[in-house]
Amino acid sequence: MQACGGTAMMGSSQQPMRVNKPAFPLKGSRFVGFPHQVKLNSVKPCRAQVEGSLVTGRPSSSVSASVLENSLVDHGLSEADPEVSSIIKKEKERQFKSLELIASENFTSRAVMEAVGSCLTNKYSEGLPDKRYYGGNEHIDELEILCQKRALAAFHLDEKKWGINVQPLSGSPANFEVYTAILNPHDRIMGLDLPHGGHLSHGFMTPKRRVSGTSIYFESMPYRLDESTGLVDYDMLEKTATLFRPKLIIAGASAYPRDFDYPRMRKIADAVGAFLMMDMAHISGLVAASVVANPFEYCDIVTTTTHKSLRGPRGGMIFFKKDPVLGVDLESAINNAVFPGLQGGPHNHTIGGLAVCLKHVQSPEFKAYQNQVVSNCRALANRLVELGYTLVSGGTDNHLVLVDLRPLGIDGARVEKILDMASITLNKNSVPGDKSALVPGGIRIGSPAMTTRGFKEKEFIAIADFIHEGVQITIDAKGLVSGSSKLQEFLKFAVSSDFLFTDKVSSLCSRVEALTTQFPIPGV
Repeated sequence: MQACGGTAMMGSSQQPMRVNKPAFPLKGSRFVGFPHQVKLNSVKPCRAQVEGSLVTGRPSSSVSASVLENSLVDHGLSEADPEVSSIIKKEKERQFKSLELIASENFTSRAVMEAVGSCLTNKYSEGLPDKRYYGGNEHIDELEILCQKRALAAFHLDEKKWGINVQPLSGSPANFEVYTAILNPHDRIMGLDLPHGGHLSHGFMTPKRRVSGTSIYFESMPYRLDESTGLVDYDMLEKTATLFRPKLIIAGASAYPRDFDYPRMRKIADAVGAFLMMDMAHISGLVAASVVANPFEYCDIVTTTTHKSLRGPRGGMIFFKKDPVLGVDLESAINNAVFPGLQGGPHNHTIGGLAVCLKHVQSPEFKAYQNQVVSNCRALANRLVELGYTLVSGGTDNHLVLVDLRPLGIDGARVEKILDMASITLNKNSVPGDKSALVPGGIRIGSPAMTTRGFKEKEFIAIADFIHEGVQITIDAKGLVSGSSKLQEFLKFAVSSDFLFTDKVSSLCSRVEALTTQFPIPGV
């Protein structure tokens, strides 16, 4: 496989397509395709069958562009916008050469990318199947119904008991749509605190600022980890919930390496008369493959993104019980909150890509992949422990590891920068006890993306060694930044001509890229 910067890395789903066939059957001709020049008044009014690529709407050929109505030139990307085309090529090369270890990222499939880049993006379809505000949606209805059925099947749900909305644009919008459906302004919610692994959309706020929109419109009280164990403190959650009386308790996290105790959370929610919602955005792929505990057995509502461990397009889903919960018809309330409450027309190209993804989720290969994700992450965690690192909770049950760097006298922001220079992409992350989200004490490392590229346990042990080498460089470099402990001074030093560790970083980068470039990227 060649480096991403060249045209060899541009797979058929992204490669500029050129055409020389007519788009519609012309009178007196049985030839089908795209024309070099089409007079629309010569086209039959009926819907024609379009051959060639249903993704781009154009079959491959050597003509540089299609011209419609003598004025609309339909160039490929490299001709229409070389600047954007160049940026995309550079990003492909970066992805190909880098260790992509951000726990919320993955590489989706060529089939998903083809659906997302298809003519589905052209259609407006406000509303739900068979209840649209526009005409011409018979195929869009067919697609969305198929996506709904596949979503329920992927998570082993009875369609008589569970409903699904596949229109949310992503995870945070999905969460806010749930809040809008079941809460009134200033109702009370509880979610895992952001510095303890929770998500911004679960109600994060500081003493000085209501950071998340959720905390602006609703009154939030976080629950936290037991800092001695790194596990959710369910006893404190129960005590706080009894006093705070939330209307909604949220399970789920963005940096928690363990499973949630759903039976305990269900018991707490029932005791205070609260809805129980699970945001499984990070672990939805693991849930579908039955690799981790099943939140559907205990929760009233489950939300997720679709582009993390699920390996789909960038979107969201909301699952809800069909029977009323606490007197609320969740199906009607949630569907109305999505549209017309908070969204307009759905992104049909994303729903198409999601349908493709959800078909693959039901395959034996997907289950094997998710098992490998967890196995790889445990291999990484074990090696980091051998190297002397402190892991929040001591290990992992899922797809991520959270490393506490504070015992080494270093922070996640500085380590993230040095590793980034060495083609190792991960993210700084808060750990329990942190005071600053901008200079947090930890790093979060995820296994899904590189598992998608074919890495096994052996490669993840090598990843731990690479990270360790980068951390050591960071510690040494920090000691040379004189007169200031500010992060910005360190970041400037790291890219300056005075940086004394350029050779070490370059050596690490070369070995990283020698490993990564042995493994292809799906879709590109």
